[in-house]
Amino acid sequence: MSVLDVLLRLFAAAVLGGIVGLERENKRRAAGLRTHMLVSLGSALVMITSVYIFNEYQGLTSFDPTRMGAQVISGIGFLGAGTIIKQGVSVRGLTTAASLWAVACVGLAVGSGFWTAAIISAAVVVVTLFVMSKLEKVMMKHSEVCPEIILKIENKPGNLGEIASHIGKAGANITNVEFDGDDGSYMIIHFTLKLPKGLSKNDMIEHIKTLPGVMLVE
Repeated sequence: MSVLDVLLRLFAAAVLGGIVGLERENKRRAAGLRTHMLVSLGSALVMITSVYIFNEYQGLTSFDPTRMGAQVISGIGFLGAGTIIKQGVSVRGLTTAASLWAVACVGLAVGSGFWTAAIISAAVVVVTLFVMSKLEKVMMKHSEVCPEIILKIENKPGNLGEIASHIGKAGANITNVEFDGDDGSYMIIHFTLKLPKGLSKNDMIEHIKTLPGVMLVE
């Protein structure tokens, strides 16, 4: 493999990863442009190194060039898990983790010289992140969503679970939960709810106010 070929593969991997990372950067996620570029670049380097070792020592060892790539696939899970933890319990971190895993796979494909799969996959990932995000917003307009309900609740074991259970029994779906504060005696919880037809935001707030352990609703 020539120096030019190595340079081209590494550069292409960084660019493809960066294109995916742009969407995450625009949404101010924990892993943005630079993280996606580095993940893709590192994956490509691992694959290039695997191919180099295999060609250099072919016939002298039983080295499997796919082993190092497999370690990237499993190892990237730790980085992806970090983005989920960064978002608290918000499901938004799952998309970022998935995009990191995807650009790692794109980097491996570029590093191995499988250009067709790498470019097509990167394009599909970009379309999924950009286009599907707008489609989700359009779909959300056709359902009643409470922007956010902030609760101040007593900090005691099982209290949050009981409140969430009552919200579910009322017919609402919890789409996001975030913790804002905890001083030992109370917790501040941010709920985003998807409400069914016939249940208004005000009705939901009034219902939550009657639940035991709820100190304040905004």
